[in-house]
Amino acid sequence: MTNSNKTSRSNKHNRIIDAAVDVIAEKGYHLSRISDIAKRAQVADGTIYLYFKSKEAILLAIFEEKMGLLISEVNAALLEESDPCSRLKEFIRQHFIHVEAYPALARVLQVELRQSRQFIREYRPEKLWDYLRIVGDIIQQGQQEGVFRADLDPFILQWSLFGTLDELSVQWILSKKRERFNLEQVVHQVSAVFLSGLVKP
Repeated sequence: MTNSNKTSRSNKHNRIIDAAVDVIAEKGYHLSRISDIAKRAQVADGTIYLYFKSKEAILLAIFEEKMGLLISEVNAALLEESDPCSRLKEFIRQHFIHVEAYPALARVLQVELRQSRQFIREYRPEKLWDYLRIVGDIIQQGQQEGVFRADLDPFILQWSLFGTLDELSVQWILSKKRERFNLEQVVHQVSAVFLSGLVKP
């Protein structure tokens, strides 16, 4: 395959993924059709099946690819911070920065993805675990440096924090008056609550 053909395939793949994000966010997962995605991506219906075997496969590809990008961007932002308290707060900030910047994607990842029986029952969400592991690593860093309490389990805390961020994100995504939901205020309050329990007295 020539470089131009590879580029063309990559471009079509990305167009399909991006179109699927918009369509699924607008219509909902169950009401979205392959033909809707193809029309938005400006490709023939049959072209979709050259890249994905089903709508479910598209949804899982969105999760894999977009979560991979999110993880890379969050890790890059965390390189600017050194102490564990600042790194944890920056992680929380980055989560909501991406929710606010990409609301359609946030809706797909945090609302519509739960409509997939395969994702809920069969799929191993390695990218989600990689994302959570960032929090676990920050907590372990704080414990090793003597900043965070050593009696707390990083695994429990990473899931606790994610549950909080996830629920607040969903509330923002579904809110009809987002201007009343100040995400910067959310960052400060969530950070304050978690750090008050984490930092050694």
